[in-house]
Amino acid sequence: MTRATQILRKGRKALEDFNLLKVLQSEISHELSSNSFQDIKSGSLGDFVLDWNSAQSHDVVLRRKSESGEEVAVSALLGQETRDSEGKFPREVLMKVCVRKPGLSSMLQFDCGVSEKDVHRSDFNIHSAYYLQSSTIPNSSIYRGPSFSSLDPQLQDAFKEYLLARGIGENLTNFLLLTLHKKEQGQYVNWLQILESFVAKDE
Repeated sequence: MTRATQILRKGRKALEDFNLLKVLQSEISHELSSNSFQDIKSGSLGDFVLDWNSAQSHDVVLRRKSESGEEVAVSALLGQETRDSEGKFPREVLMKVCVRKPGLSSMLQFDCGVSEKDVHRSDFNIHSAYYLQSSTIPNSSIYRGPSFSSLDPQLQDAFKEYLLARGIGENLTNFLLLTLHKKEQGQYVNWLQILESFVAKDE
């Protein structure tokens, strides 16, 4: 009786693995054939250089150094899904921009959100802006100034113009949206293929 039970369990597991394998193969086939971002044009990096884009990480890092010695660093990763379900990009990009003047160890930091505006267009909004000294170790206890939304609207616009003048424009935000969504899709397909291989071995 015990042996019969073991055989039944093995048979049930083989059937479950077979069904799971079929589901995984179907999902992989769907992802590879859908080409969700095929017709979308990528923006340009301008004067920025892609400094970090590991296949294992969720973020990318860009850097730009002007002739004056000013340094701009941009780090970005995908955030929450947006409310606009009709767009090509389901998730917004969380973008952090740091600006350092030559000869100074302090820097300005801007936390921004990038979202799709319409077809082939995107825009960013600044959520917060900080002045960080060299000795500052950012944590929740440090006073970072008033909330960005409470600032005078003209000052908010001036900060955005400040970033636009440093290359944080539509070309760059288009690049980030496409690159990070394609990166996520590639990582998802890779995870499915690893799981498929694991299940296939157990058959």
